[in-house]
Amino acid sequence: MAGGWSRDGAVQDQIDASVEDAIARARGKLARGESLKQCEECDAAIPEARRKAVPGVRLCIECQRAQDADAAHSGYNRRGSKDSQLR
Repeated sequence: MAGGWSRDGAVQDQIDASVEDAIARARGKLARGESLKQCEECDAAIPEARRKAVPGVRLCIECQRAQDADAAHSGYNRRGSKDSQLR
């Protein structure tokens, strides 16, 4: 259902484009190539099982966990409260 000057399906097209952009951004962050034997951050050994399971791995489990925790706070309000978005 379109409203105003937008055509039918325009909102869904915008949502689809946003999802496609997010997928492309996530795929671009995936590691490629040969896995490292030592972590880039702390120089700890990366176990062979992890290197086989995650091609192109560059961080040990602990450093990866810390990096994932930092990235988890994207700054977007996904709850949809307009009041909190105005702050």
